[in-house]
Amino acid sequence: MKRAPRVGVFGLLGSGNLGNDGSLEAVLGYLRAEYPDAVLSALVGGPELVHERYGLDATPLHWNQSEYETASGLRSVALKGFGKLVDIARTAAWVRKQDVVIVPGMGVLEATLPLRPWGFPYSLFLLSATGRLSGTKVALVCVGANEISARATRALVRWSGRLAAYRSYRDDISRDAMRAMGVDTSADQVYPDLAFSLPTPAAVGKPGTVGVGVMAYYGGNDDRAEADRIYRHYVDTMNRFVAWLVEQDRPVRLFIGDRIDRQVVDEIIENTASPLVTAATAETLDELMHEMAAVDSVVATRYHNVLCALKVAKPTVAIGYAPKNDVLMAEMGLEGFTQRAKTVDFDRLVEQFTELEKRSGEIRQTLLERNEMNAQRLKDQFAALSAALFGGGQ
Repeated sequence: MKRAPRVGVFGLLGSGNLGNDGSLEAVLGYLRAEYPDAVLSALVGGPELVHERYGLDATPLHWNQSEYETASGLRSVALKGFGKLVDIARTAAWVRKQDVVIVPGMGVLEATLPLRPWGFPYSLFLLSATGRLSGTKVALVCVGANEISARATRALVRWSGRLAAYRSYRDDISRDAMRAMGVDTSADQVYPDLAFSLPTPAAVGKPGTVGVGVMAYYGGNDDRAEADRIYRHYVDTMNRFVAWLVEQDRPVRLFIGDRIDRQVVDEIIENTASPLVTAATAETLDELMHEMAAVDSVVATRYHNVLCALKVAKPTVAIGYAPKNDVLMAEMGLEGFTQRAKTVDFDRLVEQFTELEKRSGEIRQTLLERNEMNAQRLKDQFAALSAALFGGGQ
């Protein structure tokens, strides 16, 4: 009798980012449908939540539980350094127990937000390297990437990609970035983001309500010196936009994509002091989509806030922080409705939102058609994954 496959999932999962966990849900849906006897486990940032919510045997990604806190003092620095050494053995031991390890979606090959090389890039490199050494297939599935200038981070990301047994990307710019950084992408394919394979809730809700997805945005790796100014400009503009909507007697529903974004929601609610402004409490991407199904239109920043809005066919303005937001909007037929979070302009935002609502009927139809195409393409992705990792479906 053939042994059940042992499949691991890996990443900053269960750590408060709804988009990351949505990618995990998509892959788990595929695995449980196609390989119901598979033995599943996880090496993740938030093992308690992953175990509780998804029923997986979950191991912490890092030995040092304060890995992503700023080290202060000799003891903290020493613990971090020692933890890096311990994680080599921990990662290798976990990887050897698997036949396949899947890194589900996420921007794991990006540095569009502040990122240190010895954080997640180091962890991903350990995964790919130990997978290659132990014969475990490591698959980077529908991941995001960008061309990275910081030398150490670039090297770790490049080797993580080179050593993986399978790679696919969520857009062409991600594949192009990896090629530019020295990875042979000639056999790699591009598919829609994994979240497009999740079930779509029915579009029901209160007419006139506007969804506003906000983010604790401080710029990227190259913006550390101006982080506070960037954050203040972005939040002040979003405050002003929500206040403008309230002046139009429009109900506003505030969304987040990561628990760190809650600080922006709290500030907007305090500043507007209006019963028209309320905050969603979604803890999963599925819950977020249900919340977004209940509004008429959306203005959002985080990538997966924008994606959820588009998936439930809501006319959307994206205030993005990386080219991936622009690409997603263009693929869904909304090229003219984007801005950059770093330089978001209030007057232009009002103009874009007004035009968006005028064209809402046409936009909704386009989104419905694009969503059908994306769902079919992701069926192709899962079929390709089965062939590459398991020798075909069961």
